[in-house]
Amino acid sequence: MMVRIHFRQGHRLRKTTGKNRRLASESGALLVPVALMAYVLGFWRLASDLGITGEFAIRGLFSHWQIWIVTAVTLQGTASVLTRYGRGGEFHLPRALTFHFGTARPPAQTGSPSNARSAKAS
Repeated sequence: MMVRIHFRQGHRLRKTTGKNRRLASESGALLVPVALMAYVLGFWRLASDLGITGEFAIRGLFSHWQIWIVTAVTLQGTASVLTRYGRGGEFHLPRALTFHFGTARPPAQTGSPSNARSAKAS
């Protein structure tokens, strides 16, 4: 006997600008509870180090509270960026996370107050 299972066809991936906003929104929503769990584990380990709670259950690399807090902050930031993109916003990282190496400052204008001060000092 042969049994065939038919599934509905899901949403197709689009090749346009702003594609897959729904997937980004869903992924961001799922990352929020994961970040909360990482915060809980980090503060549990910190409280364990301070002697407030019992022994921490995890050994090895993940037995350090710093690892859990950094992981939680990273997950929360990723969730924030994904949900913002999923709601129709642009996909931009926060300014604190963007690095600009080798960019030159624009030259000062001749009528600016900083040049007037330096001219008076001369």
